[in-house]
Amino acid sequence: MMGLPAGHVTAVPGLPRPAQLKALGNGVVPQQAAHAVLYLLHRAGLAERFGLAA
Repeated sequence: MMGLPAGHVTAVPGLPRPAQLKALGNGVVPQQAAHAVLYLLHRAGLAERFGLAA
């Protein structure tokens, strides 16, 4: 779900369903966060400093 490994939240023993949904509901999807960081690095002209393609 949402790019996270299977059971990332749902495999936590004793965590009820409402708590699972709350934990996931306010989180940033990992792929969206990665894309945003890459985009900002490119816009700032810093991508090459980190070994990322131009």
